[in-house]
Amino acid sequence: MIYYQKFSKIYYKNYYFKKLSVILTVVTPLGRNYSFTFHASLMSLDSIDIAILKILQKNALAKIKDISAQVNLSMSPTHDRIKRLELEGYIQGYVGILDRKKIDLGLIVHCHVTLDKQTTNNFSEFEQIISQYPEVISCSLVSGNFDYFLKLVTKDVESYNKFYQEKLAVLPMVAHINSLFVMDEIKTTTELPL
Repeated sequence: MIYYQKFSKIYYKNYYFKKLSVILTVVTPLGRNYSFTFHASLMSLDSIDIAILKILQKNALAKIKDISAQVNLSMSPTHDRIKRLELEGYIQGYVGILDRKKIDLGLIVHCHVTLDKQTTNNFSEFEQIISQYPEVISCSLVSGNFDYFLKLVTKDVESYNKFYQEKLAVLPMVAHINSLFVMDEIKTTTELPL
């Protein structure tokens, strides 16, 4: 296989992009050549884009008028930038952040889960099953002494114990679970550092 990369700069509506072309040539055992070309645009964020992202992280319902005033840009280019940030995947969606205590989900539990065997099938099966549990709000495959780090929310210890016994501990690929109950949340944010 031979990879060829070519960068070219293009300008569109005062936004800077790099266009990446990758040409992949595959030679089969019979000597036939097949070439495939892939194109992707890599957008560079400028200071205005970052300022817009910071504003939207704090308040996803911020009005275009208010955002444009804060970034010192007229409304139309501000709107265009937001749409471009959405299109390019920098903004994945807009959500409402709920007060979990007001909806009777007062307990947060972190779980360290170790599988009995580290096989592709075990990982895949565990991830498919755990993705279906609404109590699990985060699941990460990690390095270290255990395989998965889970974050769960439940009503109370009794509710967690029911989840533990009826859903988590019964999974055949799970060898060990270590549960950590959160006593107090010191910092919780969805804002990423920009």
